[in-house]
Amino acid sequence: MTLLGTGTHVLVFPFPAQGHMIPLLDFTHKLALQGLTITILVTPRNLPLLNPLLSTHPSIKTLILPFPPHPSIPPGIENAKDMSTNSFVPLKHALSQLREPLLTWFRSHPSPPVAIISDIFFGWTHHLACQLSIRRICFSPSGVMAVSAIFCLWRDMVKNDDPGNQNTVVSFPRIPNCPKYPWWQLSQIYRSYVEADPVSEFIRDGYYANMASWGLVFNSFSELESVYLDYLKNEMGHNRVWAVGPVLPISDNLSRPIERGGSSSVSHDHVASWLDTCDDETVVYVCFGSQAVLTNDQMERVASGLEQSGAHFMWSVKEPTKFHVADKYGKVPSRFEDRVAGRGRVIKGWVPQVSILSHRAIGSFLTHCGWNSILEGLMAGVTMLTWPMGADQFLNATLLVDELKVAKRVCEGSGNLPDSDELARLIAESVSEKGSIERKRRAMELSKAALEAVKEGGSSARDLDELVNLLAALE
Repeated sequence: MTLLGTGTHVLVFPFPAQGHMIPLLDFTHKLALQGLTITILVTPRNLPLLNPLLSTHPSIKTLILPFPPHPSIPPGIENAKDMSTNSFVPLKHALSQLREPLLTWFRSHPSPPVAIISDIFFGWTHHLACQLSIRRICFSPSGVMAVSAIFCLWRDMVKNDDPGNQNTVVSFPRIPNCPKYPWWQLSQIYRSYVEADPVSEFIRDGYYANMASWGLVFNSFSELESVYLDYLKNEMGHNRVWAVGPVLPISDNLSRPIERGGSSSVSHDHVASWLDTCDDETVVYVCFGSQAVLTNDQMERVASGLEQSGAHFMWSVKEPTKFHVADKYGKVPSRFEDRVAGRGRVIKGWVPQVSILSHRAIGSFLTHCGWNSILEGLMAGVTMLTWPMGADQFLNATLLVDELKVAKRVCEGSGNLPDSDELARLIAESVSEKGSIERKRRAMELSKAALEAVKEGGSSARDLDELVNLLAALE
């Protein structure tokens, strides 16, 4: 294979949250295979998360800078998983203080990077790149449709004309298919914006800087979101918008164990041995991502729905952290596991999700609609049941349900409760022989399209080659 980017040095700067770090590190793996010289900026406590990548690519260098102190972040905390769900803003703000030490490193390096590839939460790195006369590329762990809407919010500074009504509908007429959402489903960070507040202005400037950056890279693929890619290229006034996904580790055997995002609470073999006893496409996989912890009332409704459905299932439960009120979150109902013994498994903690979804026994996926989970589900060709909780997840659910037609809604919002009877019906239907034939067909088509996109000559492979060639030309 010709190494397109041989010798070209780039700095990669991931945001320390599982949903952000995993895809950017997977993308870094792809860049390393293309022959780029890579340095990854990381704070000390996040360095172990790089171990799988560094063991595969020993040539990758690390730039380890101390985590800057911040009044809202306890000492010793450097990753969103150790904080509350409202941690992203202080984390963004704290890490922006790395600008000066990063500037010093660049100016003292004998062969500094020609570009910074940084997470979408690090818009300030665009200004740093301009100061250094190099390029900044914004990496988005969210989909193109979602980012298009978020950019529109900040560009147009959309207002709620009826502040007392959280159901006021906001539309995006300039975006293809004119998505519409009630006010409460829009970005919490955006809704919290206060004019003239220094932190709010920092966040807003970051989104403006993302749009002004030299290029945008998405963990998506053209066949999935082509109309939104075209929209963004038109909005930005250039074609340096690349879809290079899915950036999941791809192999000839998707069921092999893959170490992504940390160690699992159960082994791959333990999970596979139980799934091996189930018939094809009969198991519902339930997981709400690395951040969301269900209230006990929500746990009761999900458990009731699973029990009533009669379906086989595997439920990954995120346990409460110190930021959750004791005895109010994440409790599996008493004797539930006894009542569903034989047809259900409850797993507490991180699970090998890619391996689970790719198992032949999985028929559907009840998901919070995080973008990584969506891509993993689509890669596996499974249909989905959606329960978006926040952030970009409502936008992602719209894409899945209304446009791609591979999913059905079961609930919306982190504070809402599904109807357990309706949930049971939808779960049972999702793995029945007749209930979701058309959705299954569409899911399999998208799975095939995703695999083709990342193969040599596919749309994502071509976009990756183009990006690497342009980076090499900056030398």
